[in-house]
Amino acid sequence: MNSDSLTPVSEDPRRSNRKGALVVLICFAAVFSEGYDLVIYGSVVPALLDYDAWGLDAPAVGTIASLALAGMLVGASVSGILTDTFGRRKVLIYSVAFFSFTMAVCAVAPNPEVFGAFRFLGGLALGGVVPAAITMGVEYAPRGRGNFYNGLVQSGYGIGGVASALLALWLIADHGFRTMFWIGALPLVTLVPIAMLFLPESIDFLNSKGRYAEARATAEKVGRAWSPDQARTVASSRSSRPSNPVSALFGGRYVAVTALFIGAYFIGLLLSYGLNTWLPQIMRTAGYPLDSALTSLVVMSAGGVFGVLTLSRVADHFGAKIVACNAFGIAVISLVVLSISPPTPVFYAALFAAGVGSWGTTVVISGYVTEIMPADLRGSMLGVGLGLGRLGAVAGPQVGAFVMASGLAVEWNFYIFIVPAALGPIILLAMPLAISASRRRHGVFRTSESDAASARAVPQRDTVTES
Repeated sequence: MNSDSLTPVSEDPRRSNRKGALVVLICFAAVFSEGYDLVIYGSVVPALLDYDAWGLDAPAVGTIASLALAGMLVGASVSGILTDTFGRRKVLIYSVAFFSFTMAVCAVAPNPEVFGAFRFLGGLALGGVVPAAITMGVEYAPRGRGNFYNGLVQSGYGIGGVASALLALWLIADHGFRTMFWIGALPLVTLVPIAMLFLPESIDFLNSKGRYAEARATAEKVGRAWSPDQARTVASSRSSRPSNPVSALFGGRYVAVTALFIGAYFIGLLLSYGLNTWLPQIMRTAGYPLDSALTSLVVMSAGGVFGVLTLSRVADHFGAKIVACNAFGIAVISLVVLSISPPTPVFYAALFAAGVGSWGTTVVISGYVTEIMPADLRGSMLGVGLGLGRLGAVAGPQVGAFVMASGLAVEWNFYIFIVPAALGPIILLAMPLAISASRRRHGVFRTSESDAASARAVPQRDTVTES
């Protein structure tokens, strides 16, 4: 339907805030599932190593961890493109449903081969959660609070991780590791039905596909402003680029920006997954009892929650790039402190800071994507960045497994992550140079006012959208 035949919709702030909060809550719950999965494996590693029926050693456990993360790599890379092709709502719901099913299979897996296979398949589905959830959460955020709402959605990582670690403390000793996976299957019968009933489709997505009547109806239902001019702006922005999102991201004007985002995600995810997978076992190797080892995971997860919420709020005022650079600096300092075996209170404080600098950094990088990418490519950039960046998530557990198997001193478990953390700010600070080079080669980029209002929380000189 031609957008000119449709009447504009005025914003209803009360309804918009109420519906937006519901969207963010559903997206938060979906990301909570990934946070639970992020920590569940680290929580059960000691139990898996002690499970005589399977006879696993450290390299085998690290391989299973990497299988799940390899699945996330593929899933995120593909799903980000699927969100911009078939819709954010569908991808989010189907991803949560299939992931929950694989958790149930892991709970009854008869051997490590089946367990590892369904960890990989679950990773495929989990990879679809975050690009869709971030894009939806930012779109339905109040104006000027995109980074904070991005942080709220992605705080599900940390809170899910805390929940997983606390449940492990309570359940594994008496009920075994399988119970943790049964709990991970619950979204199939809880979150999925709620999302099917209450989660709207992205208005930006509908506009970009020329589905103006659906976009207008959705805007009216959720209390958001909509106009034919706004719809045409999003659609025309899309039509000026290749129809295939992969071609758009890896073609001329976006290729350098895409490569830098992949590098930044690689480092952030290497830190997050490498430390979370092996932290309990590192603590046990250092002579701590299992309860203290799992407590360390709770502390680091709590730091992740604090970092997500605090850094995203600060990013709304100062911009995501500079905040992410400083967060990488926090990670470097905390790892240096952990490597020198400080007194227990300082050790736990450094673990908390490591959570801030690893999880928090990755979340703010996603906020940076939503600040500078056009609406119809945000999901694809998030998917490609988080997907290919998950090579870091795959590498992290393997790096940890290598250090553990080599018999090196405990401090080497922290040394190994300091260098990549120090490279993070360099990659992000190179972003304006990449954009400037792209401008010189492909022409001046300018952001339309309507796209800028929804894409950015604060003005950014780095914006790469075009007129």
